[in-house]
Amino acid sequence: MSDNLFAGLEQLGLGDMSELEVFEEEKKEEEQEKKKVHEVTEEELLFDKTYVCPVCEKKFTSKMIKTGKNQLVGSDSDLRAKYSIADPIKYECVVCGNCGYAALSRFYGKQTEKQYDLIKEKISSKFKGVDETAPVYSYDEAFVRYQLALANAVVRNAKDSERGYICLKIAWILRGKSENLPSDMEELDQARKELKQQEKAFIKNAYHGLKEAMLKESMPICGMDEHTIMYLVADLARQCRDYPVSLKLVSEIITSKSVTPKLKDRALELKDMIKKEVGKK
Repeated sequence: MSDNLFAGLEQLGLGDMSELEVFEEEKKEEEQEKKKVHEVTEEELLFDKTYVCPVCEKKFTSKMIKTGKNQLVGSDSDLRAKYSIADPIKYECVVCGNCGYAALSRFYGKQTEKQYDLIKEKISSKFKGVDETAPVYSYDEAFVRYQLALANAVVRNAKDSERGYICLKIAWILRGKSENLPSDMEELDQARKELKQQEKAFIKNAYHGLKEAMLKESMPICGMDEHTIMYLVADLARQCRDYPVSLKLVSEIITSKSVTPKLKDRALELKDMIKKEVGKK
């Protein structure tokens, strides 16, 4: 039997009806095109913010992330935030390409004249510039920018909190790079191992700096209240295997009557992590 549902109509002079479809197939390709949603790229999330350098007084721009479309999707135990499109940590370091002044945006321009003089003497006099032509910062470029910010902080004798916080951010940059290495690259495991070793070195310095800051400096520290900085230092202590300090701080958070429920839950999770790691020793 013919599959032509209109077979026989030719005797009525309607032979051309054989081409008719009872239910016209949807034009899938066209529909898919309509349904396609534009995927926002990292470059589209960026804008150039203008600064005036407090050291050399030159105007310059630094790339910043627009808020809104880059959604928070999670966080690590040490409060490193993860986002849906781009890693904002790459863009938190502000660098003057003329003189080499560099600082995290939260600390930018908050130094004394004496500190600026130290930067001129020990950094600007030797600085050769940074490449700002790339449309987005790679993790390697971000790493160099943070290294420059750390050098600035050390040269001008910045607070323990600032130096420790920069080290923490650099550790996060290295972690982000490791997570985003191409899965088909040669010697992937070795590359990740080396990045982990680098990360540990910066975590160790972050722990030292922020622990000292917690003891010596007034709150808030780097925008964190007392319980948040205690939690962060507790996790850094865990990563450095300083378990007695980590457990002590976690216990203080859990038993505090003023801690937020969310942070208390995180502290309980951290306590479980510490117990598991101690049990493996």
